[in-house]
Amino acid sequence: MKEDKIWLSPPHMGGNELKYINDAFDTNWISQYGSNIDEFENSLENYFGENSFVTALSSGTAAIHLALQLLNVEEGDFVICQSFTFVATANPILYLKAIPVFVDSESSTWNLCPNAVEDAIKYCLQKGKKPKAIITVSLYGMPFMVDEILEISRKYEIPIIEDSAEALGSTYKNQLCGTFGDLSIISFNGNKIITTSGGGILISRNKIDKERTLFLSTQAKDNKDYYCHSEIGYNYRMSNISAGIGRGQMEVLEKRINQRRENHDFYHEVVKEMENINLFSEPDENFYSNYWLNTILIKENANLSKEKLRQTFLENNIETRYLWKPMHLQPLYKDCKFFGDNISGTLFEIGLCLPSGSSLNNGDKGRIAEVLNLFNN
Repeated sequence: MKEDKIWLSPPHMGGNELKYINDAFDTNWISQYGSNIDEFENSLENYFGENSFVTALSSGTAAIHLALQLLNVEEGDFVICQSFTFVATANPILYLKAIPVFVDSESSTWNLCPNAVEDAIKYCLQKGKKPKAIITVSLYGMPFMVDEILEISRKYEIPIIEDSAEALGSTYKNQLCGTFGDLSIISFNGNKIITTSGGGILISRNKIDKERTLFLSTQAKDNKDYYCHSEIGYNYRMSNISAGIGRGQMEVLEKRINQRRENHDFYHEVVKEMENINLFSEPDENFYSNYWLNTILIKENANLSKEKLRQTFLENNIETRYLWKPMHLQPLYKDCKFFGDNISGTLFEIGLCLPSGSSLNNGDKGRIAEVLNLFNN
């Protein structure tokens, strides 16, 4: 009999989600208005602290799109973007017909390389336009090099959009990811550390930007007694039902972070003696990752390759996944400018994501360890 599938990062309910969903049904607030949305946003604002104004949206992608609009990104504008990321980080740049300029990773966090960022900025200035924004990513939950990137942002007076889609609960120097950018986003997609089934938030630093986000995300209806629209808006607001799931998930957030970090400890114990497998870990004590996904780099030999390991997991009904293929290597973005040494491309070639769900049990871990130990030589 085939064993149950071990998924990469499945949803993990806390127990109270149905209570809040039922409240929405009982009060008949099942669309884009209701107490669940208000309470979900309030809980997140309390979590992130001072100067964090949260708007609940339909996705993290929508949040990036609106962040670019809040910064007045228009057709022909340059936007610097981390290359090593999911395509949703970059696509909103194209929504606005702006020009993405991709930047490579550095090896310690796999996120934006400060030297390459500065090279990209200088290129844009030589072309006669200062970039409208820098999009940072905290990949797989690992914070980016915050001090260095913020210094560049201040030096050139370029705002930061902080894509912390994967980094809810991660910190740098004890400060939460999601609080470093001029605008920040979090994703609550079904595979994230907590979920609203689909959804995300845009975190603004002031109430004016929050009000503008709410306006744009609800079809940009002017303040009149009838439907009047002076500019393009979007149907980007989170539903009251999805927000109810989020309320229940927020109650178990710290538990989920601890469970993901325990997964990392498990992987560390399994692979620490393996010369050909390296586990991606925090570079120093300033970085605290939620380890949304645990990832490894594989030194290939006659017995081991990324594809051979993936296939062996698959044969044992265990899901793994390649690392993100960098944007500068994607067909969609092949003509875009790229700055760096292709570290991200190398990571893609030799890296693999391992099952990291907070619901992993000891039996699951035993099956995973059995596969990894097949290559322990």
